[in-house]
Amino acid sequence: MTKKSTDDLSRRERQVMEILHRRGESTVAEIMAELPDPPTYSAVRSILRILSENQLIQYKEDGPRYVYYPAEPTEEARDDALEHVVRTYFGGSTEQAVTALLRISDADMSDTEVERLRDRIRRARLSGR
Repeated sequence: MTKKSTDDLSRRERQVMEILHRRGESTVAEIMAELPDPPTYSAVRSILRILSENQLIQYKEDGPRYVYYPAEPTEEARDDALEHVVRTYFGGSTEQAVTALLRISDADMSDTEVERLRDRIRRARLSGR
């Protein structure tokens, strides 16, 4: 089966993926503890089976239980999610996205943080991005 796009996930599938990316790895019980209004144990197992079939998560045996974790490193998933947000909500405009981030964070950045950001922008320009 080919890998399903994270854009096509149901609300519950997305919630489980967010938990796994945040925690790194989790058991069914740990996932249920973090889900708002959690469904039954069997329902969570079904969600995990679907995510596994779609190659979005993997699992390993830890004694009598399974431990689930994202198939894609969190950094890659974060980049994909940000690209999706910029494309969808900011019409592909990095400037608008950064402006929104600065606005919602109240732009309370130290001089050191501002200088690091300027340096990253310079390096991105030099590398053609």
